[in-house]
Amino acid sequence: MRVALVGMPGGGKSTVGRQLARQLDVPFVDSDTEIEKRIGCAIKSFFAREGEEAFRLIESEVIAGLLAADSDMVLATGGGAVLREENRDCLHERSTVLYLRSTPEELFRRLRHDTQRPLLQVKDPMAKLRELFAVRDPLYRRTAHFVLETGRPSVQGLVNMVLMQLELAGLVSPMRVKASVGAEPH
Repeated sequence: MRVALVGMPGGGKSTVGRQLARQLDVPFVDSDTEIEKRIGCAIKSFFAREGEEAFRLIESEVIAGLLAADSDMVLATGGGAVLREENRDCLHERSTVLYLRSTPEELFRRLRHDTQRPLLQVKDPMAKLRELFAVRDPLYRRTAHFVLETGRPSVQGLVNMVLMQLELAGLVSPMRVKASVGAEPH
């Protein structure tokens, strides 16, 4: 069971991924966290110092390494992971890829106060989100096995949508998924 989440920055990949991994009882891995362990600093600092191309090369190596291991996981990727064809191919061939699709307007609402995303530290972040979306949306779609519109559901609502999609596709046994719909809170 290897599930990879792709989508725009702020699309909920890490948040949904953590809960999904918990529901499936598999490890959660965030490729950005793994990259920071490898480079020994924050991505934002590395990005500013070394540039996007150097970052994308390391990102590709990290994703390939994570998916080469024969272990179950839910993997949250960075928003730009799909920019390289080798990443798209690796993700699609070695995992079940879910695209958490959010509109630029939804993303702006979530990210307008975020100072940690290097590509959004620009004069007009909304224009940048629209530009990124125009380039990346077709790449996310090409990489994904399933596309889920994030809209306004809660995180748990999104997790349930992902689980239902995986179950309907025969990728997850109903017995493996902990009941959460209609379940009483502890």
